[in-house]
Amino acid sequence: MKDLSVGNEGRLIFRFATPMLLGNMFQQLYNVVDSIIVGKFIGVEALAAVGSSFPIIFTLISFIIGIAIGSTVIISQFFGAKDYEKVRRAIDTLYIFIFFASLFVSFLGIYFSTDIFRLIGLPDDVLPQADTYLDIYLSGLVLFFGFNATSAILRGLGDSKTPLFFMIIATLMNIGLDLLFVVVFKWGIEGAAIATIVAQGGAFITAIIYLNRTHEIINLSWRKMVFDRELFRQNLRIGLPIGLQQAFVALSMMVMYWLVNPFGTNSVAAYSVVFRIDSFAAMPAMNFAAALSTFVGQNLGANKPERIRTGLISTILMTSAFAFTISAIAYFLAGPLMRLFTDDPVVVELGKEYLFIISPFYVVFTAMFTIGGVMRGAGDTIIPMLITFIALWVVRIPLCYYLSLDMGVTGIWWGIPMAWLTGALLSFIYYKTGRWKRKALVKYG
Repeated sequence: MKDLSVGNEGRLIFRFATPMLLGNMFQQLYNVVDSIIVGKFIGVEALAAVGSSFPIIFTLISFIIGIAIGSTVIISQFFGAKDYEKVRRAIDTLYIFIFFASLFVSFLGIYFSTDIFRLIGLPDDVLPQADTYLDIYLSGLVLFFGFNATSAILRGLGDSKTPLFFMIIATLMNIGLDLLFVVVFKWGIEGAAIATIVAQGGAFITAIIYLNRTHEIINLSWRKMVFDRELFRQNLRIGLPIGLQQAFVALSMMVMYWLVNPFGTNSVAAYSVVFRIDSFAAMPAMNFAAALSTFVGQNLGANKPERIRTGLISTILMTSAFAFTISAIAYFLAGPLMRLFTDDPVVVELGKEYLFIISPFYVVFTAMFTIGGVMRGAGDTIIPMLITFIALWVVRIPLCYYLSLDMGVTGIWWGIPMAWLTGALLSFIYYKTGRWKRKALVKYG
């Protein structure tokens, strides 16, 4: 556990964010390895199937992710205020909710998976494999949620190193099982999905056993867990807007595939690949923003709001350095990056075009996400939700649609950074109002 209310702001955030960034790099690594193995050893249709499954998975889990992030805010603020009993009750409440919610979402997704793929117009040659991959993945969703809830709890307590160790375990397991199931056993796309479930389950079970034996606050006993309705109500106040924000993002991903799908399997495959590359580019911003949220929560809980501005400036400087570096790599090495996933020349060219257009704007995404981290850490989640809605549904989707009528799939590529510019501008304007400071759970007279 780490108290982020004392010490140099920038140094604290960097040290806290770095293990989170490394952990997510490993997580993205096994997602990328999934795609590389599937693209190289199964085919373009399977590559498109894995890519098109992700926005549906993200849509189904978005609300629960929001609740988990809300719990991180609550845990960080009560931890900053040294109220450890409420910290423990918040942890119990989150685990109980996660268990039952994951079962419901798994059933819902498996039952409607084929209908959802048909709704977004997935090409017929991709649909059977996408349906198979999604159904297997969703059957192990409780393990995915359990692992991510544990990581969120530890981050709220100021511990970003322990989740890294378990993410490394999950990544190495997943890569090894991918190679075994797909390359050696020839299980096809089913093998890739099973490998992911087994890896996530192994990491979650290992984490629970380790924490029960070593952690002074997290000591889970399923029989003694208490569901605190008042804390859950506060969690919903913070978490539901985050969940809706995540849902806006996830549903917009599905609509983006709906826009791309008419341009054929090669376009879907290319978009699936560049989406993986975008995920790598977004990681520094997302992880440093998450670190900043915990920093803001603890400092508001400790009644030290004056430290937040310095923390934000330091975080923007650090994430911008990452963004410029990744932009240069994606722009100048677009071809080699695409050929890691597939040798299909049409898919490679479509992906290169996307990266030439998008990569210069990664710094804009970075600024948008980092500023949003301040609001989330304070517990102000409604305005960021509305900003996300405007950026995605008022700007990106209509613009992508109308540009695609004249420019084809290239028009879709151009609509994406316009949404980032809108979100960054609106986030900065709201941050300057200072209204987000009033949303803290811990009040001081």
